[in-house]
Amino acid sequence: MTVPELEKTLGIEVYASQSPGIGGRLRQLPEDFVVEEILIDGSKAEISPVKGPQPLGRGRYLVCAMVKRNWDTFHATKTVAKRLGVSPEQMSIAGIKDAKALTAQHISISRTLPEQVAGVDIKGIALRPLRFSNEKMYSELLLGNEFHILIRAISHKASVVEQRVKQVQAELSAVGGVPNFFGHQRFGTIRPITHIVGRFLTQDNWEKAALTYLAEPSQHEHPESREARRQLNDTQDFSSALHSFPKSLRYERLMLRHLAKSPNDFVGAFRRLPIKLRRLFVQAYQSYLFNKFLSERIRHLSLTEVYAGDYVVKLGKHGLATREVEQATAQSLQSFKKVLDENTMRVGIPLVGFRQGTSAGVQGEIEQKILRAEGIEPQSFYIPAMPEISAPGRLRPVLASIMNSSVDAVCKDSVNSSKREVGLSFRLHRGSYATVVLREFMKPQDLIKAGF
Repeated sequence: MTVPELEKTLGIEVYASQSPGIGGRLRQLPEDFVVEEILIDGSKAEISPVKGPQPLGRGRYLVCAMVKRNWDTFHATKTVAKRLGVSPEQMSIAGIKDAKALTAQHISISRTLPEQVAGVDIKGIALRPLRFSNEKMYSELLLGNEFHILIRAISHKASVVEQRVKQVQAELSAVGGVPNFFGHQRFGTIRPITHIVGRFLTQDNWEKAALTYLAEPSQHEHPESREARRQLNDTQDFSSALHSFPKSLRYERLMLRHLAKSPNDFVGAFRRLPIKLRRLFVQAYQSYLFNKFLSERIRHLSLTEVYAGDYVVKLGKHGLATREVEQATAQSLQSFKKVLDENTMRVGIPLVGFRQGTSAGVQGEIEQKILRAEGIEPQSFYIPAMPEISAPGRLRPVLASIMNSSVDAVCKDSVNSSKREVGLSFRLHRGSYATVVLREFMKPQDLIKAGF
């Protein structure tokens, strides 16, 4: 089964299922891609909740549901903070949600009252007070996300779609889930350069990192943006670029404003960006390497068997990976086979970092070969010029569980005449990507046209 070239540049080089896909298109409308966030206490941020009572309890944080349509998470929270008249530092989230989608998530705001939130009026964003809490939102409170996805513009007959969906479901069930790749939005699909910027940061090449982020054009982005980047790439004139870059390129303009005054201070230019975005560059490079490791694992080894030298990660009561880790030896393989069969532990692959090295054994050889080809080593993920974006690394399970899955009946596409549509619903644990599940069902050859 041929994988699109764009996916290969992200380290996603294989499928777990071999059945043909149904094709189709995602996100033709934002409402085709619905995401609702679930916390470990069972709370769900709903798109359309039943109207309930005013927030209960006491605490310094007001927890709200933020429903957004076609908004980037960072931009949405910054805009809400500005409208409320509070600092962005007073707002916290548990997870980042898709931009081109209809999503609901939890957000906590310190020193804010429900009546203040009720007065916020932003097109495409709705805030709904839920409760007070003494705990702000952070990633460890997130259990996962529930997805309701409509795949449109399918050319195959309904019977063919149904058959192929069932075949892929059976193959993924036999594997025990879906390969836990980092999905396309981790890197950017229209302009997938986030991990490349991260690679240059780990190499301490700040100028190349900045020029990649600012001046590397993409054939898929808006022509105005593409031309502005091309001109900057040719001229290296940051002052002129500040005037020619569209206002929609908010983060790029922050860097350009600094470079127009200090053309050689590339570290300072990156400091103009939000800390979470700066960290994402380095983390995206970690993710790319993980995807490469996992692709090779699928080619040469099993995802459900443990080999000497593999890391094995214990799963907690919610099915989430814990920090309890063991490493398999030739003598312990049989005992690990039992716990893997019981689904209380799972094989893990490193997100290499300055505190996390490679596996041992055959898997370790795979990882070390890839790192040598990249010219990188785990210690490179400590960034002396900007220690706050350094990445210590960790382990990530090779499989993601697909929970509460259901498939709607195939029917006539309500938007595209003569085509068909099908709805898929499922839950994933935090850190796992719906697009990684969807690619197995769709087998897209053109990711951009397919809406990834």
